Amino acid sequence: MAMDMNKMMKQARKMQAELNRVQEEVAELECEASSGGGAVSVVVGGDQSVKSIKIDPAAVDPEDTELLEDMILTAVNEALRTSQELAAEKMNAVTGGLGLPGF
Repeated sequence: MAMDMNKMMKQARKMQAELNRVQEEVAELECEASSGGGAVSVVVGGDQSVKSIKIDPAAVDPEDTELLEDMILTAVNEALRTSQELAAEKMNAVTGGLGLPGF
């Protein structure tokens, strides 16, 4: 029985090390999304932070700021969604879809 417990502990430590490695990898990810045919481009990090927003000057119409606002929202939300999906895929590859809390 002691051998089984030692083996389980060794496997748990190995999984924890792999989870830590993947979390670091996820934090370095960058996902880009655009809207308005590329008029607005957004880059989001794996930590869900917005890294950059680029706006084509041709998309800036002082008479129609709502359209620009919508394009920005669309690009930000798409980049965030992509970042979350990539992070989940990488974590599921390590945990086997166990759904471990905090990861």
